[in-house]
Amino acid sequence: MTLRSFYPLLVSLLLLGCDSEVSAPVSVPDAVSEQETVAASPFYEPWGVDLSARNQEIIPGDDFWGYANGKWADENEIPPERVSHGVWLEIHERAEERVRGIIEELGAADNDPGSPEQKVGDYYTSWMNVDRVNQLGLSPLQPDLDRIAAIEDTDGLAAEFGRQYFIYGASPFSAGLGINPKNPDEYLINVGLTGLGLPDRDYYLEDSERFNEVREEYRVHIAQMLRFADFRDPVEQAENILALETAIAELQWIRADRRDRDKTYNPMTIAALKEQHPGFAWDTFLASHRLEFIENVIVNHPDTIGPLIELVDEQSLDTWKAYLAYHLISGNASLLSTDIDDANFAFVARVLRGQEEQLARWKRGVARVGAQQGLGEALGQIYADRYFPESSKSQMLELVENVRAAYRERIEGLDWMGEETREEALTKLEAFYPKIGYPNQWVDLNGISITKDDLFGNARRIREFFELRDVQKLKTGTDKEEWFMMPQTVNAYYLPNWNQIVFPAAILEAPFFDPNADPAVNYGAIGAVIGHEMGHGFDDQGSKYDSRGIKRNWWTDEDRGNFSGRTKKLGEQFDTYEPVEGHFVDGSFTMGENIGDLGGVEVAYRAYRLSLGEEEAPVIDGFTGDQRFFLGYAQAWRSERRQESMLNLLKSDPHSPPKYRVNGIVRNVDAWYEAFGVTEDHKLYLPSEERVRIW
Repeated sequence: MTLRSFYPLLVSLLLLGCDSEVSAPVSVPDAVSEQETVAASPFYEPWGVDLSARNQEIIPGDDFWGYANGKWADENEIPPERVSHGVWLEIHERAEERVRGIIEELGAADNDPGSPEQKVGDYYTSWMNVDRVNQLGLSPLQPDLDRIAAIEDTDGLAAEFGRQYFIYGASPFSAGLGINPKNPDEYLINVGLTGLGLPDRDYYLEDSERFNEVREEYRVHIAQMLRFADFRDPVEQAENILALETAIAELQWIRADRRDRDKTYNPMTIAALKEQHPGFAWDTFLASHRLEFIENVIVNHPDTIGPLIELVDEQSLDTWKAYLAYHLISGNASLLSTDIDDANFAFVARVLRGQEEQLARWKRGVARVGAQQGLGEALGQIYADRYFPESSKSQMLELVENVRAAYRERIEGLDWMGEETREEALTKLEAFYPKIGYPNQWVDLNGISITKDDLFGNARRIREFFELRDVQKLKTGTDKEEWFMMPQTVNAYYLPNWNQIVFPAAILEAPFFDPNADPAVNYGAIGAVIGHEMGHGFDDQGSKYDSRGIKRNWWTDEDRGNFSGRTKKLGEQFDTYEPVEGHFVDGSFTMGENIGDLGGVEVAYRAYRLSLGEEEAPVIDGFTGDQRFFLGYAQAWRSERRQESMLNLLKSDPHSPPKYRVNGIVRNVDAWYEAFGVTEDHKLYLPSEERVRIW
């Protein structure tokens, strides 16, 4: 694994590596370079919403998500190889099929050695060559396992802790690349606590039937993985590893504190780190991480470092070796023989997430080859050329500006914000920099060597490439044209350090963005996504950064107090939602995303109304424009998830479950009440004074 990323508030924490040189263009057959023909009618006819998905027996004011999506939920089971399904999966699988087609075209061509086409085709071929992978078994990992077995002291542990990031293992100490909160032009290393094999501290510490079962399954799983490496006493070692990770979990901060950008910002020189926390071989740890030259770090969880060092000293060397070996095998299982891969799947996917079957191997291969830290740059160029017309980019930019205008109007009209803070907020709003579709420049992947018969070696060389690129970033500074998602990624993000909102091509697909749909639907779907990402700039953490991306308090005390009072009410609402019996949404942990959702809907709705001028939208099939807007929003969150996966996300994902991203938001929006005639007799009704209005 490359240097771990700590980019704050990034929707998906991904990290790139190496110089910012433009890669050699990928040559594509003529058919690939042609833009896909755009349909003349909406994806969902006749105007963009799948009306057959509705459960018309549900009253909108009682359960708006169920009204908009309930019939679909009743009639569609989650595929056995998935932990969830819905609109996001439909778009993802559309992109997945396209990427597969590109990969197979390149693989079938007669490519020049060393070309991007050759790398893509041969990497996928090496993944699909299961016979070769099975023939090698565990042997690709043996040099790493031998090195771990030879560790003689805590200095050797420190070296291995640093090295584990590069080889997909684990370490109790994190060391991740992040942008300096006080200087957006430079990178720094963040140091903190990590190293758990289960999704969150609650999995170790909570006494409940579900988590007790998970811990028992985890013991069995650890022992099974250690047997592949012929460990002596694997059952005893599994017990020791679980006890060790439980001790780490007891030190870990609660979820809400781990996302707090004030509490996690503790700059320190390396000299001060070593002085305050002696007894650990920091120089050895950093050198094995190739960071021997750095002079400053940010310590994310300062009160955990001392106890972690004590834990290193107190635990037996044999336990640490078993811990390192287990995580190395588990972290690399997908690159090893099918017996190891299947055993890892049985716990990591089936027990923790409820996934019943492995994804088809080709799907896993497409994900690996097309990943950000795979060969995604080469594939992204082709994907954007083929599937993202310039007309879509133009429409998106227009939507962004319309949403920005609506945000401006709303900020100007806030009754809880004073003029001094308002001026700063408007300055930040105007400085939002949108990136649409694909990067303007591509990473040069020439330094990566790929062969058809060496899957493990290919993956290791790719990691090496990005590791070295990340180290170089620390020396050269940031490049604000860099992207942290590929065009083929179905997602979006806001980066507060650069004040950028980013929308890859793959998310700009129906029903999120449909050039042929009714404008109300587009505003309710992609308009709310745009507003959501802008909203991250004004959520409880993004609002700690100014228009230049510098972490600075630009609020008056009174205005920050007013803001915090409103966000507290929103958090209290979400604390009451119970997606899994006995387990509630954590309103503090999900605060940023909930603020983004609420602001996104409010602002997108206002942008839609502004787009109409002085006119009312026509009624279509009995639906007003406002009703179509909210149906478009609810449709975008048409999704269901397995209980195991839902619990996992409740403990580890800062997003609320989709049902509550709909119901928990619209019940705070006055226009929704008017659109669907919601009264105090309905379950989602909130009196006007209890509705949260922030942006």
